[in-house]
Formats: sequence, structure tokens, C-alpha cells
Amino acid sequence: MKKALIINAHQFFEGISAGKLNQTMVDVIGEELVKKGYELKHTNIEKGYDINEEVDKHVWADLIILQSPVYWFGNPWIYKKYVDEVFTAGLFQQKMCADDGRTREDPSKQYGTGGKLQGRKYMLSLTWNAPEEAFGNKDQYLFGGQTVDEVFAFNTANYKFCGVDVLPSFSCFNVVKEAQVESDIQRLREHLSKVL
Repeated sequence: MKKALIINAHQFFEGISAGKLNQTMVDVIGEELVKKGYELKHTNIEKGYDINEEVDKHVWADLIILQSPVYWFGNPWIYKKYVDEVFTAGLFQQKMCADDGRTREDPSKQYGTGGKLQGRKYMLSLTWNAPEEAFGNKDQYLFGGQTVDEVFAFNTANYKFCGVDVLPSFSCFNVVKEAQVESDIQRLREHLSKVL
């Protein structure tokens, strides 16, 4: 049976972000993965976690999906704390990566090739206030033509560093000014059917 870890990185902010949309997306992802024959494990960062257990979940999983809101153009700070703690433990325990890949004996080895999680896949699913047209268009002011995947390279690099293959991301756009929840759910289901 295939195994998947779904991580919910939502962080509550009174009057701004209660977490309902991110939990809905976590539920949809779980439903779709169960239909595809996956066994699931979940982590809700805001509710707490055991660092060593999270390392083991990453080693156990064939697929890792992070569901996260975008706050000030990145993940909530609790996710950065989670990454710092879990990935550092995974390095020290030699379970997620051995080192950065380079050696003095073989200077051709590249930085970022010391991962131990080859064969696994990672997908990022985001909820944005930004509209879809802000991405992939060089005439747009803020991102200047960058795609969501390019804007979030800092996030996916953690997994690539550990040897994980990065799948195309999914985004719900414009969720504050013009949420399209039912349409987003349908698009998420279609996205998962294409990338998995």
C-alpha cells in the first residue's frame, strides 16, 4: 500500500485566518489519496508534534503534501520552525540526508545531493490572497513573471535537498477577495489526478 503524509501548516489569526479553507483542502486531499489506495498519516503543526515522530513519518511516506496558507509571501512561521526542527533532526539522525552531498575526494559531486529520501514525492498546496494573474506574467508588478513554483523554491528546496522529487504545486487564489471554494476543490481533485 502506498503511504502519504499530509501536513497542515495553518496558523490561526483572529479575524483574518481561522483555518477552515486549509482544513477543507486537507480533507479533500485525504479523500482523493484514500481513493487512490494510500494509507495516510497527518500532522497539524499548530496542534503540536513530536520531532522524532515527524522524521519517522517523512521516512515512512512515499508522498508528502503540505497544505499551507501564504502569509506575507511565505509559509506561516510555525512551518519554518517545524522544518528547522524536523529536517535538522533528520540530518543528525542520518535518516533524511547524510550531508550536503559534496566531498573533498570527489569535487564533481554537487551541493544538495546528499539526500536519503529518493523515490519519494512532495507537493505543495497553497491558499493565497494573490490573484492567479499575478503569476507567470512578466508584466505583473510584484512577481515579474515568476510562477508559484518559482516563488516557493525556498520551500521545495528543503525536500529536494533530501532527495525527494518535487511535484507541481496547487494554489487556491484570491481567497480573501473572491473565494471560489467549490471550483478550487474541483481543480484540486483534477490536479491530484494528473500529478499522482
